[in-house]
Order: sequence, then C-alpha cells, then structure tokens
Amino acid sequence: MPKEILYLKMNNTWILVAHRGGARLFENKGPGKGLNLLHDIPHPAGRLKNKEIGADKPGRSFDSHGQGRHSLSSEQEPTAHIAEQFAKQLSTMLDDGRHQQLYGKLVLVAEPRFLGSLRAALSTPTAALVTATVGKDLGGVELHNMPKHLADTIRL
Repeated sequence: MPKEILYLKMNNTWILVAHRGGARLFENKGPGKGLNLLHDIPHPAGRLKNKEIGADKPGRSFDSHGQGRHSLSSEQEPTAHIAEQFAKQLSTMLDDGRHQQLYGKLVLVAEPRFLGSLRAALSTPTAALVTATVGKDLGGVELHNMPKHLADTIRL
C-alpha cells in the first residue's frame, strides 16, 4: 500500500456503537467528513432473557452438616456469557482492522456494563488505539442523529 494511502487510513477513526443485541461500526475520515457505516452486526441472541436461553434454575444441595438445603449458584448468568462472547467477536473484528491498518483511532460506545465487557475483550495493541469511550446505549439511534450524540467525543 502506498505511504499516502496508509497515512490516510491511519488517520481514520473507527466508532463502534454496540449493545448486547448488535453493533454498528462507523468510520470517520476526519473533521467535517461525517460518519460512514462500515458494518451492521446483528446479534439476536443478545436480546434473549435467561429463561429463554433454556437455562435451568440452579440446583439444590443439602448442607454437609445438618438438615439445611440451599440453592447452588451458577458462576455466570447465561445472558452475561452471551454478551461476553459477542464482545470477543467484536474484539476480533477490531483486531483484524488494526492488523490491516484500516484505522488509527478507536471510539467505543456502549451501555456501561457491555462497555466493560468490550474493553476486557480487547487485545493490548487494539486497546491502545482507544481514544474515547461513551457509556451510553446508542444502539437504537438512527444514523442521521448519531453525530449529535457523539459531538462531545469526536469532531465529525
């Protein structure tokens, strides 16, 4: 790739707007250039509730001493596990873009809990490109309304 094209791509900012039910990846090529939708990534499994996933209630157990019974806890709710898997999938996509040098800056936008999962899933080199995070669920915001929600974060 010629140096001038590489330089232009490394000035690109990718903006990942994600929630448990899906994500959209946008690109901004600089101030005044607006947002370009690169990928719309549906994730219908992220909309399911624990009971819809087929998760059984935790089992029950007797105390080792005495007559007491208590429920066994599961280490992670099924919905949280699905969200973490989706965060890893998104992280892989961001790593691929970094390897291809398609962007030089990264902005993450997600509701706070999912934002934590996303940050935890990022590789160290990709995490180093994160210039801003926004702890809001903007998953339902239309493309034409997105700039006003991101105006304090990035100059579009």
